[in-house]
Amino acid sequence: MTAAAAVAAAAVGAMALPAAAAGQPAARPHQDRAVVISDVQYDSPGRDDRSNWSLNKEWVDVTNTSRRAVNLDGWTLSDGDGHTYTFRHFRLDGRSTVRVHTGIGRDRDGDVYQDRRNYVWNNDRDTATLRNDHGRFIDESSWGYRDRDHRGGHRH
Repeated sequence: MTAAAAVAAAAVGAMALPAAAAGQPAARPHQDRAVVISDVQYDSPGRDDRSNWSLNKEWVDVTNTSRRAVNLDGWTLSDGDGHTYTFRHFRLDGRSTVRVHTGIGRDRDGDVYQDRRNYVWNNDRDTATLRNDHGRFIDESSWGYRDRDHRGGHRH
């Protein structure tokens, strides 16, 4: 084998190796898959009178099923019409849930507020979609659809 052929073979072999084997640090495993939409109250109990009490009875629960905390800063929760809530400076502890209310309120560990004056989640059908800070799909929950792609429940 000539020297040029040996160099070419070594270069091809190096390209076929995983990044970590080629001298690059291994990709850090994401905790994203541990975070799910665990429950949705899309139809606020009682009359839909747009009072703050009624708006805050419409919510989505986001749960971290892992033992490690996950930084949700920049993550989004959106509906089928594009209404989007963005988590700001929020860390979700391991094995815990945060409830994302539609109305106005003071954010705490287990409750955050979208500070809206109108409902977000449609009562007849809608989809709640959770994306990470890179816009990558994490989870969704749909209701009211009859076709196979939106049967209700979750898609991970």
